Order: sequence, then structure tokens, then C-alpha cells
Amino acid sequence: MVRLTTFLILFLSALTATFANDTEAGGTLRGQVTDPSGAPVSGATIRIKGTIRGTVTDEKGHFTLTNLPKGGYTVQLSGVALTPVERTVEIKANETLALDIAVRETVQQLAEVKIVAARGLRELERLPEVDGTALFAGKKTEVINLSQLDANLVTNNTRQIFSKTPGVMVWENDGSGMQVGVAVRGLSPNRSWEFNVRQNGYDVSPDPFGYPEAYYNPPMEAVEQIQLVRGAASLQYGPQFGGLLNYVLKKPDATRKFGFETQQSAGSFGLFSTYNAISGTVGKLSYTAYAHYRRADGWRENSRYGIFNGYASVQYAVSNKLKLGFELSRLYNESQQPGGLTDVQFAQNARQSVRGRNWFSTPWTVPVLSAEYAFSDKTRLTWKVHGLVGERNSIGFVRPINTLDVPTNGVLAARQIDRDHYRNWGSELRLLTTYSLLGRDHTLATGVKYFNGYTRRRQLGRGDTGSDFNLNLAEAAFPRDLDLRVQNVAYFAENVFRLTPRWTVTPGFRLEHLANDISGRFSLNANGTENRVSQNSVRNFLLLGIGTEYKLLPTTTLYANLSQAYRPLLFSDLTPGAVTDFVIDPNLQDSRGGNLDLGLRGNLRNFLNFDVSYFRMQYNNRVGTLTLLNEASRPYQFRTNVGNSLSQGVEAYVEFDPIVAFVGRSKAGYLSLFTSASYTDARYTTLRTVGVSNGQQTETSLRDRRVENAPEFIGRFGANYSLKGFTLTALLNRVGKAYSDANNTETPAANGQTGVIPAYQVLDVSATYRFARRYNVRAGVNNLTDERYFTRRAGGYPGPGLLPGDGRNWFVSVGYKL
Repeated sequence: MVRLTTFLILFLSALTATFANDTEAGGTLRGQVTDPSGAPVSGATIRIKGTIRGTVTDEKGHFTLTNLPKGGYTVQLSGVALTPVERTVEIKANETLALDIAVRETVQQLAEVKIVAARGLRELERLPEVDGTALFAGKKTEVINLSQLDANLVTNNTRQIFSKTPGVMVWENDGSGMQVGVAVRGLSPNRSWEFNVRQNGYDVSPDPFGYPEAYYNPPMEAVEQIQLVRGAASLQYGPQFGGLLNYVLKKPDATRKFGFETQQSAGSFGLFSTYNAISGTVGKLSYTAYAHYRRADGWRENSRYGIFNGYASVQYAVSNKLKLGFELSRLYNESQQPGGLTDVQFAQNARQSVRGRNWFSTPWTVPVLSAEYAFSDKTRLTWKVHGLVGERNSIGFVRPINTLDVPTNGVLAARQIDRDHYRNWGSELRLLTTYSLLGRDHTLATGVKYFNGYTRRRQLGRGDTGSDFNLNLAEAAFPRDLDLRVQNVAYFAENVFRLTPRWTVTPGFRLEHLANDISGRFSLNANGTENRVSQNSVRNFLLLGIGTEYKLLPTTTLYANLSQAYRPLLFSDLTPGAVTDFVIDPNLQDSRGGNLDLGLRGNLRNFLNFDVSYFRMQYNNRVGTLTLLNEASRPYQFRTNVGNSLSQGVEAYVEFDPIVAFVGRSKAGYLSLFTSASYTDARYTTLRTVGVSNGQQTETSLRDRRVENAPEFIGRFGANYSLKGFTLTALLNRVGKAYSDANNTETPAANGQTGVIPAYQVLDVSATYRFARRYNVRAGVNNLTDERYFTRRAGGYPGPGLLPGDGRNWFVSVGYKL
């Protein structure tokens, strides 16, 4: 880690020196933004109209743009709750022009909101109608600004991070925070695979069309914001039903040539974490890089881990119109998997583990090239080319948890090894243009996405009988050895029609071409002969959608959206099981359906913020495996589309500051009370099940059974107190009862894999103190009352069995920013 950090510093220092002479080639624009009282406004966006050049104001309201070619420009100022401002300037070569901007008014009275809201309300934000080359008008969107949270960012505590996004279900079986497992609207949280997971707008999952499990997520200390768009994201981003989950990393420091940030943390169970980042802007060049390392022994036995994340980004403004960039993300981790428990074991001691030889690792490398070109102030083009070189490696004793991992005749059983290698690349070209029609401006966003994915999947390998992490085979071959390929080409377009100053309508479509190819060996017979598979599937289809929003008041909006969505057939759906009598339905179809949103969002002056909505999600063509009888009355396994489900309910977020509402300003601090809650009724409308008993085939329906892993109620209730640089947050997380299988089994199985997931509640307390402008101290206690609970029952890795959530634990973190 030290070597990599040193390398990044030397590399970027050399790079900045290379381009340093660019600062002499043009003129410089400097200035300060202030509010009506003369106080500096930080975080305001400054852009040169019709170009790619821009920056943000620092904590003193200052901004600087260097190396601007001589000529006339229009400077645009914008920001949250700010009324946009434009100023015309004339830049001369090798001269500095001063431009101070006093903001006279805002959408919500900036003098009150900008200052008071920052101390009282720490509300959830929404994406604007137009953001870069994407459209979000009429969609249900949420933006989580991590700098505004009192949360345990050290271990990516997901229930705290998503505390103000209603309806987010979290699987809490991984205290390391290495993989984030979240879902909405009754979908499965399994490694967030029902979301299209992205970082800075590009895919980071192994294969969003064949294996969408998100094994990679950046450390939250490096994240500036998380963008969440519910199901209506399907038109611009494709799969999945959950919508878009996009991690936006911290941008380069635009106010200085060199900036440095560090955060050092410690906590329970040997937790140690170090995060170090550099960034800056030198002329036309901007850069940022970080190195992060974290390790701990874990709350449960046999759950130690170590994880390294590295990232570097360089962007260069070739001209005022064109900007080029390169990013590289690197992850390496090793984690011991304590395995699942039976219900009896959980009741006896939830911290115990009966698996001491299970390990997991996911090395991940993501390179990205990007380009942004501004044709004019109304037309902009972006292009990203992204790749992935990654692996998923596991070794362990994976039999049911009630099968003891003990020596037989003094010898332990050989462990099973499973390995995936991913070699993927994709490209996305997006164009956004604003045009005039019938006296009004309208905006069109369109683009083309290409993805080519290759996965080599080797499973059921025979490993050693040891207990450390290694991937050494005891036999030469893996019984299962498959080549899995996906190719996707998609064209999409959405258009915001501004029918009146208050009313917009946004129709759109997405045209998909999707091809899967599977070949190789899926099992070995006892005599050594191979069972092979070779199949491909090509599909073309169209998704349609339309959204609308109407401003009832300047700060209150009614929105609605109806969009079709789909989930592609996964590799696991198209691969036969490890038995001879297994048939894949030749007419197997992708899951299709759609999402409906109808909601009201906005704020009342500067003390109330809200977003309340009704949703309805239809999920058709769910894939399952049936046991049928063939013509010879012998049973065989048949994988096909088995049924449909419907999820509907209410998602509500409300945040209120009673001190601002009734008193106004306060020298004693401010108090923010918030609730994010959801009610979800997720049921199967049809679900075919078939069984064979005494040579007879019987078929039943699980109609009206609840969808597994879909609690009816999820509620998070919090209070935030702030006084100058100090903030304190208490968060109560309550989650209702859920089922782990479609049969809605009440009585737990002996192996802990099926049964009820009981309701639970967890209390967290976190605090932050910022002082001397550059320093911070953070601390918190997670699960303050030391509740025993679990959120998941697993049928396979990392179980099998029920997987406990962590008990009480604490952290302390000290940071500095230059």
C-alpha cells in the first residue's frame, strides 16, 4: 500500500509538472461568490457557457479558471437552491481578470436556506431535470451526499448510508462492508444485483446481463454522492428492475494545485483503516487518486478480512470544447467466511462459527477512457469506454451447516474451489441537446451502448484439506468448466417536452439486442466422461416509458412515471444443473414487466422536506426449476418461466426542523427529525410448482404467497443535532418479518436455509466534530443495544444457513484535509 501511494504521488506530480507550462498559455479568471449578507458561498458551480470548462467555489467562495484562450465568454453560476446567474467577460492572454458575484436571491431565499439548512435540515436531495447528458425529469430520484451524513463510512455501514432513502432493504451479513447488498420494492438484495450498479456512470459489476452481482464497490470515504434512480432508469440504463445505483467519487480539487486528504480509523475487533487521497488542478490538467486499506478480525469467529482499494484519475482539457480523461480502479481483498448457522446455533451463540476453512476473494481492475465535447451551450457529447479484468474466487467446505466439518479417520474433507475470470469491455456514447419548438425549449437525450462480456467459470474443483486461503487444485481439472459470453447493443432516447413553465412530459424508448452463448463442460460422470453444453440465444425487443412532472408550487412537484423494464436471463438460468436429467426450456424468456411511480415531493420554506409516493412493479416470467416426469415416467429437472409477481406500496421520506420552524435562528444549535419508511405488498400472482411422489406428478400454485426477502415494513427514524462544527445523529432501523422462500415456510429447516426472517430493530449513534477548518473527528456505536438478529438465510455461499448481523461495535476516526 505504501509503495502504491508513493507511486501515485510521484506519477501525478510528474504529470502535473509536464502540463504546468499550460498555465502561461492563456488568461486567468478569478473571483468570489457571496450571499446578500456578504458571507462566502461554497460549493457553487462556475461554468464557461458552451464549453467543458468549469469549477466549484471553495469554503471561502473563491474560484479560479486558468489557461482560458483570449476572447469573450459567458460565465454561468448555479447550485443547490441558487438562482442561476450569468456574467459576460473578456479574457486577455497572460492576464488575470477578477469577477466577484453577489447572489441577490435564490429559489428559496438563499440567505435563510443556504446557511440555516446546512445547520438544521440535512435533507435528501434529488437529481435535476437535466444532469450532464442524462435526463431525470419525471423520475423518482435520490442523491445521498456522504459529507452531510453522520454515518460509519469506515465499514460502509449501509443501513446508515441509506437511512433517508425509503424502502431500501439491506442484507447485513457482511460486517466488512466489502460488498453492498441492497434492493427496493421486494427485490432480492443479493449483492445489489437488481440494480444497474455503476461508478462515475460506468458499469462495475461482472456482467450486468449475465451475472450482475456487484462484488465491487468503492470505499465510502472516497464517495462524494450516491445517486439512486428507481425503476424508471430502465430506458437510459437498461437492466435491472431496481433501477440505477451510481457511486460518484470525489472530484479533483479545482481550487489548488495540490490537495491532500487523510482519514485514520480504528474500532472494535481489531478494526484498522487508512484512507489517503491527493487531488488538484494545474492549468488544463486535473487529477485525483486515493489508496485505502482496511482490516479487522470481525464480530463473529472466523471472519477476519483485509481489503485494499486504489484509484487514480487524470482529466485534461484539450481545448475549451474537448476534455479527455482516464480512470483506473483497483481492488484486492481476502475474507474468511464464517458460514451460516442453524436456528438452534444462532439462539445458543450468534457469534460462533462452525466453518473455519472458508475463504473468498475478488480481485478487480476497472480501466476507463472518457471524452466530453461541447458543441455549444445547448449540445454536449460524452463517450466512455470501460473495461473489467476481475475474478471471483472461493474455497471452502460448502455442505449444509448441520454437516460438521470434522476429520474422518483423522483427515479433514477436501475443500471445494470455485473460480470465475471476467474479461469485459463496453462503450457508451451519449448526446444531449436543447432545442426550441413552438416558443419553448425542449431537451433530447439519446445514446448508444455496447457491451461485450466474457466469463470463464470453473466450479466444483477439489482443493486441499488445509485451512488457509489458497486456490491449489488437488486434481488437474474442474468438473465444471464453461465459457460464457454476452453481447449487447442498445439504442435509447428520451425527450423532455416543456409544455408550460410548470409542466413537463418525458417520453422515451430503448431498443435492445442481446445475445448469450454458453459452451463447455457442465459436469463429469463417474467414469470420467463429460457432459457438455453448447447453446446460444439472441433476442431483440423494445422498452417504452413516459414520465411527467408538474410544479404545484415553486418548491412542490407532482411526478409520475410508467416504464417497462427487464431482467436478462442469467448464466445460472442457462446452465444445466450438475445432474444428467436436466433440461433447459428452449423457449425460456427474459423476465419482463415494468414500474409505476406516482408521488409528491418538495419542501416548505426551510424547515420541511418531503417525498411521498405510490409504486407498483410487475415482474413477469420469473425463472425456476420444476421436477417433471418424462415419457418413461422418470423424473427430470426442467428450468422454465414459472410465474409472475406484483409489488406495490408506499415510500415516504419526511424531514422536519422544529427549531427553524418555530424559532428561526438559534445559538443553541439546530435539530433535524427525519423518517424514511415504506410499506410493500409483494406477492406472487402466479407461481407454478410441480412435485413427484410415488411416481405421480402433482402441480400446485403459490398464488398470493409473499415474495421472499420482502418485508412489508421498513422504517428508519432519526434525529440530527448540529451546533457549529459538531453534529450528532441517532438512527433507529426497524424491519418487519420476511420469508426466505416462496413457500413462505414458517418452521425453520434443520439446516437453517429456509424459515422466517423475524422482524428486528437496531439503534446506531454517530457524531462528527469539524474544527480549525481542516480537521475532523468522527465516532460512533453501531447496534447500541447489542441486538441479535439476521437478515438472510443462504442456500449456498457464503452460508449455507442463516447469516447473523453484527452485534455492538464502535469506531473512531481522525481526519485532515489540506
